[in-house]
Amino acid sequence: MSDNVWVSVRGVDKVFVRGSESIHVLERLSLEVRQGEFLALMGPSGSGKTTLLNLIGGLDRPTSGEIEVGGERLDGMSERRLAAWRARQVGLVFQLYHLMTALTAERNVELPLLLSPLNRLERRQHVATALALVGLKDRARHYPSQLSGGEQQRVGIARAIVTDPVLLLCDEPTGDLDRKSGDEILGLLQALNREHGKTIVMVTHDPHASARAGRTLYLNKGRLSAEMPE
Repeated sequence: MSDNVWVSVRGVDKVFVRGSESIHVLERLSLEVRQGEFLALMGPSGSGKTTLLNLIGGLDRPTSGEIEVGGERLDGMSERRLAAWRARQVGLVFQLYHLMTALTAERNVELPLLLSPLNRLERRQHVATALALVGLKDRARHYPSQLSGGEQQRVGIARAIVTDPVLLLCDEPTGDLDRKSGDEILGLLQALNREHGKTIVMVTHDPHASARAGRTLYLNKGRLSAEMPE
């Protein structure tokens, strides 16, 4: 991997088999993301954006090709090693928050730390720091039902950064929010990128959101381009 390249996808194919049909979602796709970059991925529904995000995050495996993140090859890792790597290196932010409704904001944020060697006090300190970073220090003991959509997404981002990962993968993080809340979330992601050095790959269908990124690539028919397809 060349200097400062944190994510390297080389000649990746992804094929899903459904019955007798083979669906080629990604074809010989290559991508490099530099450490500290904020990249937006755009493309029509079904173009493979989320599939590519899942491959970079070690949530899925390529049919062929190589994926390297932070100097480690993912495509050859065992499931156990891959899970441990993902817990250390990657924060995931989803469109639909995926918060546990029976847990407070601080307990939701704490979840990724429960399998870590940190003791209870250390976990609480990490949680408090993460919630402060997303501006929810005073909402720590509120339940998801007591929070707005934008606040719930902030809890989701706090959960993603509580382990201090280098890489944040965001799948339509503003897709379920109104414009004002969405702008606040995009501003938060920019701050995490610029002020805290997080490398961010964000899938979005919204040009307003992609404009906040440092670079935008378009995925169409399994291939990446720097230009929007006609």
